[in-house]
Amino acid sequence: MISTIVWGAGNIARAAIRAVDAHPGLELAAVLVHERAKVGRDAGELGGLGRTLGVAATDDAAAVLAGGPRAVVYAASGNTRSADAVADICAALRAGAVVVTESIYPLYDSRDDRHQVREPIREAIESGGGSLFVTSVDADWATGVLPLLLGGLGTRVDRIRCQEIVDYSDYDEPGSVRYLVGMGEPLDYLPPMLAPRMPTTVWGGQVRLLARALGVELDEIRETISRRALEVTVETDTMGKFEAGGQGALRFEVQGIVGGQPRIVIEHVNRIDPTCAPDWPTLPGDAAGTHRVLVDGEPRIDMTVRAAGRCGEETTVGRLVDAIAWLVERGPGLYDALDVPLRPSATIRADAVTA
Repeated sequence: MISTIVWGAGNIARAAIRAVDAHPGLELAAVLVHERAKVGRDAGELGGLGRTLGVAATDDAAAVLAGGPRAVVYAASGNTRSADAVADICAALRAGAVVVTESIYPLYDSRDDRHQVREPIREAIESGGGSLFVTSVDADWATGVLPLLLGGLGTRVDRIRCQEIVDYSDYDEPGSVRYLVGMGEPLDYLPPMLAPRMPTTVWGGQVRLLARALGVELDEIRETISRRALEVTVETDTMGKFEAGGQGALRFEVQGIVGGQPRIVIEHVNRIDPTCAPDWPTLPGDAAGTHRVLVDGEPRIDMTVRAAGRCGEETTVGRLVDAIAWLVERGPGLYDALDVPLRPSATIRADAVTA
């Protein structure tokens, strides 16, 4: 069993606790949190498992790392605390741990050496013998593995579009949804996520990753952004009220330009209410999130993956957790989605209840 810790207690961390608990080759050794109010709470409670796991959350990172965990699922946010996230991850790498995370955007493409964050990461790997796998918060299968698989099925690829459509109304992260993304805020408020070049900072690595895999040189990366206001006030169970007139929907693209044309596109359509911007791409049925990949070429391929739950978060976590055993076998290094193979750990349970 691989001794594994989960670092964080937000939405991604909750999914990570469940994934590590379910994995047949991993053992949950500790949960690290930053909020004092969560210290001492059982991991099963934090993960929403409905049962205790006998692992109490702690904020003593030094003590946990001194215990020599073999792996760390780093699920703490890197949105507004990027320097702290890098410092945490470096500490885990110096302790010799395998670290998997989606919190360091510049490393989505591990070959991109333009970012200063690479140097302390590499020094920590060399010092402690750990390894790091960084993948997209959107689930790298939707913006990396799947488009490349579908592109490989045809005889010609003209354009690849990776689309995510999300309903934020059931989220329990008001700081991210309101402040970072701007839902419910006046349209003259500029959310940090929409600051000039910020979408490229976050998703440009995935565009470069696809370009590298496809063997094409990018002319540049461009952004397009559109916002819509709520026509009515919306009340959510998790984050309260979102007033009419505030931002209700957001749509943006990060475009990889090849030969003057957008050939590799990552598009997001996010809403706080499904009635806002009905002319934009919408969710099918009762899905809370949808990922869609469109490959224009010969033939034209259109694939949609939907889930009744939080598809992006759950599958991102699944990809990270399932990579741990491969990384342990592989040894020290800095890896991205093109390096790490898909290795499913899920098993079919004989006692599972089916519809």
